[in-house]
Amino acid sequence: MRPCGCRVIFGMFENHTFPINHWSEDDRPREKLMGKGKLALSDAELIAILIGSGSRNETAVSLSKRMLSASGNNLNNLAKLSLNQLMAFKGIGQAKAVTIVAALELGRRRREAEAANIVKIKSSQSVFDLMQPVIGELPHEEFWVLYLNNANKIVFKWQLSKGGLTGTVVDVRMAFKPAFEHGATGVILCHNHPSGTLTPSDADRQITRKLKLAGENLDIKVLDHLIITEKNYFSFADEGIL
Repeated sequence: MRPCGCRVIFGMFENHTFPINHWSEDDRPREKLMGKGKLALSDAELIAILIGSGSRNETAVSLSKRMLSASGNNLNNLAKLSLNQLMAFKGIGQAKAVTIVAALELGRRRREAEAANIVKIKSSQSVFDLMQPVIGELPHEEFWVLYLNNANKIVFKWQLSKGGLTGTVVDVRMAFKPAFEHGATGVILCHNHPSGTLTPSDADRQITRKLKLAGENLDIKVLDHLIITEKNYFSFADEGIL
């Protein structure tokens, strides 16, 4: 026997959604965007627009805040969640999870497209800005080479190898083949550390020495080697160890 009839009533509406037009004025991000512009909205409010509706007991803004909190209030962390991980949040079904994943992937691709406009390398920071959207958030290691002409403009970029969580194999001979094909006079080496550490390993130092020596013999200069993580980078040239 149920102790209170009101529980039956609430149970009937437990799975009902809470449409935006029923929210309080402060919880209407769609109207806020139209009235004040996109910059006026918080991350949670923007995600709430994607979600569209919450549950009987929770608005989409509140649900979005809960998801962000579980992701350390970091959109990059949220973007790493799989569909199943997103659907583990009460109130997020498959359709909403797919919408969130698609939106965050579009954001990543936009950053990558903006970075691709960088054609002239002026510093290690410009290399990081170019390559972080490409390899900075990957769960595995990748080794890339940027090929530059005499004006330090990128004429080609190439994924030399792809590995696992802790390393990747680099073929020194293959690294320089595109340089001749594209008339490059210099190269910049880049690889990521999924662990987030910026300290170069002994293997990192060894492959850098091998590539630098090979480049000298081919009259193609190794200008730098960057280790890239999600938020920062290590430059061999900047540290004076190239």
